[in-house]
This record gives sequence, structure tokens and C-alpha cells, in this order.
Amino acid sequence: MDLVGTALGNPINRAILQRLPLLGAPQCWLVAGCVYQAAWNDRVGRAPQSDIKDYDIFYFDDSDLSWEAEDAVIQRGRVLFADLDGLIEIRNQARVHLWYPQRFGAPYPQLTSAEDGIGRFLARCTCVGLAPQGDGSLRLYAPYGLDELEQGIIRPNANAPSLVRFRAKAESYRARWPFLRIEDD
Repeated sequence: MDLVGTALGNPINRAILQRLPLLGAPQCWLVAGCVYQAAWNDRVGRAPQSDIKDYDIFYFDDSDLSWEAEDAVIQRGRVLFADLDGLIEIRNQARVHLWYPQRFGAPYPQLTSAEDGIGRFLARCTCVGLAPQGDGSLRLYAPYGLDELEQGIIRPNANAPSLVRFRAKAESYRARWPFLRIEDD
């Protein structure tokens, strides 16, 4: 599987990754659904951007944990990505522990990097990210490898802060990509 090439087949992913260094935030990654769902779409013969709900950007800046600092990056992103036809959500992974418990009812550890956040999605195969490098290449980060993604296996991630929503999330994936297998025993 060429996950990077498949993800770049989505013109919105490609544009985000080209512009991401201009956001001016440290440790910037395009993560999760817009990356792995392009591969699932490819497998069923759909356009790479089909059924992608949003485009998540993670960054990590622990120098200022205020909402105002994060919102300044979000506002820069609104301008930078204004012409793209997709919902783009930008989140500072250094702040997640501050709001996650109230929003999702489970504790969340204080993270040490954007990569740490990528490794905490509900399903192991969804823990993927792409980051532009200074030489024009892209770095792929997949802390649990790509085998489960390639095989269409959705397993719970023991590093997720809570697995209460795992089954519902996995079923929503399978409704859109019926070849997926949920293995949560």
C-alpha cells in the first residue's frame, strides 16, 4: 500500500500539506481520517476525498496553553485554507488534556508531542499522520504500523483515553466501507 501516494490523490490533502509550513506552528501534521480514508476509498474505487468529514491538523506548542494562542493558529489556518472545500480542524495537542475530560468524560494525559496525540485515536489503524519536511518530502507516522489499515481490520487502541465510543465509531466506518472487519474481542 502506498498510503502517502493515495492520500495525495485527494487534492485537499495535497493542498493542505503544501501549505502546512506556512501555518507557522510547530510539529504540524495532517492526521487521521483524511489520510487513511483515502486508502479505504481507493480500495472500493471511490474518489480519494469521498466520505471524508473533515481534515484534522495537529500541532504541538506547549509554550502557551491558552485558548487565545490556539485560536490565533486556528484563525491563521482559516485564512491559509479558505479556498479549500473541506472542514479543517486545527488543534494544539499540548492543550488536549485541558478540555478533553469535560467534553468526553474521560481523563486525558498531558502529551509531550503531536505524535503522542496521533497514537491515541480509538482504532489502531487510524493512528496515522503526514508531515511536510524541509526538503519537500513527507514524513509518514504510523505508530502501530500499516498492516491493520491495509487488511481493513479495526481494533481498539489500548492507548486511547477511553474506548466507550470505539464500537460506534468502528460501525460508522464499516457502514461507509463494508469490507472493514471489527475485531474488538
